[in-house]
Amino acid sequence: MHYKKLNSAATVKVCDATAVARSVTAGFKKIFFSLGLFICVSTANAQDTHFSQWFNSPLLTNPANTGFIPDDDYRFGANYRNQWVNIMNVPYKTISVYGDVQAFREKLDNGWLGLGGVILNDVAGSGNLTSTKVYGSVAYHQMVGYSSLISAGFNMGFVSKRVNPTQLKFPDQFNKATGFFDAGIPTAAAFNATSIGYFDMHAGVNYAYFPTEKIYVNAGFSVQHLNRPKESFFAATSGFDNRLSPRYTGFISASIKVNDMVLLNPQGYYSNQANANELVAGMNAHYNLSGDGTTQLIGGLYYRLSEAIVPVVGFQWNDFKMTFNYDVTTSSLKAYNNGRGAIEFSLVKQGLFNTYNRGARQVICPRL
Repeated sequence: MHYKKLNSAATVKVCDATAVARSVTAGFKKIFFSLGLFICVSTANAQDTHFSQWFNSPLLTNPANTGFIPDDDYRFGANYRNQWVNIMNVPYKTISVYGDVQAFREKLDNGWLGLGGVILNDVAGSGNLTSTKVYGSVAYHQMVGYSSLISAGFNMGFVSKRVNPTQLKFPDQFNKATGFFDAGIPTAAAFNATSIGYFDMHAGVNYAYFPTEKIYVNAGFSVQHLNRPKESFFAATSGFDNRLSPRYTGFISASIKVNDMVLLNPQGYYSNQANANELVAGMNAHYNLSGDGTTQLIGGLYYRLSEAIVPVVGFQWNDFKMTFNYDVTTSSLKAYNNGRGAIEFSLVKQGLFNTYNRGARQVICPRL
């Protein structure tokens, strides 16, 4: 699910088809779909934006991933997601760019510091709900013995959101007599502001285990919105909590080198925020096209529980990796979007500042 939040006197959120079906009568569902706007009044909180390729969005998944590139010095990446083209007049578009680097690796005893940052921009629906988030991240990574790595990190940043109320329609503006929405009908959703901003903070921990050069296992847990910032375009009203609920995220992944030609990456991800959850599991496979590992073909398949099947294809050349996925809807939403869900693309570049150090660097993660 891809939810958006607009907390208010009665928390307002931009909803997906399932949320609309729960919030309006069955007779209104097709009208809401045809209008391409899913806004409902509810006391439930919703989940933040997300990527199907959560594994290629490391700093947003867990701040402890900052600098978590054991075999390299730096990493840069970008993600793009486009969702609900068939349903929304203005489809959901999410773009993020990030970068992180290792620091003090030669000065700290079997450890290093990770420094990085991420920028995310998200545009949702006919109201052009636009979110811009800028975070700075720091994490510390410490080797424990010869086969374990423990990491802890946090990020802090600023979130800016704005909305165009003139483009929105609300359930109480539905004219039963005509069967259409009427913007002239007064709505209880009176905006106090069309733009807001607040400070936000996340924290997380990671553990990695690599008993051999052919096996690597990594698990992590993070909490977003630790400070529970207030997020509302409406005047404060007693009896309603307009603070963001914490978002809890856990993941586990592994790298298994089958032979010099094939590398497998089984992994799973779970996230929960208030009453919204997401569970994704699957696997990528890397095939060595060049024999020396510089050119690889990537293929994978994931399943988001009760929502979508996510096939993944990609290509890696030297230090560049490009990955594309297409979400195939399996939920009731497929009746309205012809089974189409979202497209997503990621580009990652990582490497060493001095490539001559590659041979001397200790290899922790399996490589082709």
